[in-house]
Amino acid sequence: MISRLYDNNIVKDDHIFRLTDDTGMLQHSKCWVPDPRHGYTTDDNARALIMSIMLYKTYGEKKYVDLIYRYSSFLLNAQNEQGKFKNFMSYDRKWLEDEGSEDCFGRCIWALGYALSSEYTPKGVKQALTYVFKKALPNIKSLSYPRAKAYSVIGLSFLDNIEIKNLIYDMAQSLCCLYDKHADNDWKWFENTVTYCNSVLPWSLFAAYRVMGNNKFLETAEESMSFLENILFKEGYFKPVGCNGWLTKGGKAAEFDEQPVEACEAVLAYMEAYEATGNGKYLKKAKDCHAWYEGSNSKGLCLIENETGGCFDGLTAQGVNHNMGAESIISYIISCLSIYQKSCILF
Repeated sequence: MISRLYDNNIVKDDHIFRLTDDTGMLQHSKCWVPDPRHGYTTDDNARALIMSIMLYKTYGEKKYVDLIYRYSSFLLNAQNEQGKFKNFMSYDRKWLEDEGSEDCFGRCIWALGYALSSEYTPKGVKQALTYVFKKALPNIKSLSYPRAKAYSVIGLSFLDNIEIKNLIYDMAQSLCCLYDKHADNDWKWFENTVTYCNSVLPWSLFAAYRVMGNNKFLETAEESMSFLENILFKEGYFKPVGCNGWLTKGGKAAEFDEQPVEACEAVLAYMEAYEATGNGKYLKKAKDCHAWYEGSNSKGLCLIENETGGCFDGLTAQGVNHNMGAESIISYIISCLSIYQKSCILF
């Protein structure tokens, strides 16, 4: 298969614009058709903000600036009075909760840190997002869930001041303590289960090491990433732990369903590992993870639909899931552009 990574027109954005309306990006589709019945999530629109900035950086087209404004507006609207974020919104623009999950909060911090650090974010958008970020910042110290902490560390790692560095240190240290509590000779992980968005945990510690230079962060990141790699590449190609059962310590990893977000975050984790260490093996692994989308997977099937540019919602025991929701297309685009932009610099 010829990789799309070195094609000058590496992404097709039809499905992105079909999923995006005046409010933001819709959560789901039915096959190729946007499905308004499931409304929107802040999770998706936060990650879509990162995607839109990357698209503008790559192509420089005004239509992507319009997306930056759209997704930024969604985040502004999602923040509650306490500085946290509502997550689920119905199609008629009614919030379905007063406060979303900690994971949602962490993903918002990731998006805010990325947007505030990027020279491609319009000045006025940065001013608005700075307001959102400052309102959210006091809540970071009270986070208890490991993935929420990890996403927050990643977002904060794009910024540079003493208060931010202290937060990064404290959260990275708490993740290392969690790792030390659960790890043994055979199980090098932060919990007794390997479930969803797994790569974000070592990814965050590579980011913390890059900022702080703390060897404990690097040691824990490399040990946990190596453990996860032995699970994800057991068959020689990238195969994420299936969401239909996960993996419990002492058990067997669920084979399906394989989710696109897992490939993307594995790519980003390996890219961060490369940035932190300069070790070329991590860049190669990042490319191997991205190849999952293009057919280097357990079914030998490409998950990218050529006509629309959409990404199928995963691999099941029967083949691809023919729906093409927001998380899937965002994950693919971020993965693709991350490697493309780095490859342009290196080669």
